[in-house]
Amino acid sequence: MLEKNKEKIYRICKIYAVSPIEPEDLFQEVTYQIWKALSTFENKSTIDTWVYRITLNVCIRSKNKLNRFNDKSVRLETINFQPTSIYPDQDLEKKYKALQECINTLSKINQAIVIFSLEDLPYKEIAKITGLTENHVAVKMKRIRKELLDCLISKID
Repeated sequence: MLEKNKEKIYRICKIYAVSPIEPEDLFQEVTYQIWKALSTFENKSTIDTWVYRITLNVCIRSKNKLNRFNDKSVRLETINFQPTSIYPDQDLEKKYKALQECINTLSKINQAIVIFSLEDLPYKEIAKITGLTENHVAVKMKRIRKELLDCLISKID
């Protein structure tokens, strides 16, 4: 189950984490929480939906905790870490970063919806994970697309 979902979990962690090192920490926390809660899985949804829900909850909780911490302290960037580029094409990397910045401007629920949409989850599955109705997800997605398009146009031009 974890092997099947690890890449999706990591991509979600990357959206909610701040620095190049933090997605790995967040991924470990999500993995631990999934392992800890595995005995509580009741087959009321698919295992993938259950994993997404835990991933989303852990990521949001972590981001909230980090935001409270950052309000009280100054981050020291003492480690100079240069990750290898995922995209060798600089233009593609610029577009990816712009998309990530635009997604970060959305509300938490809208971030979750767009992330799951980018993972090609159907609206029905997104609705189960977020607790919204399928119709509400569709309406929100339409608004999110417009908001992201406007944001991306302003960043890429």
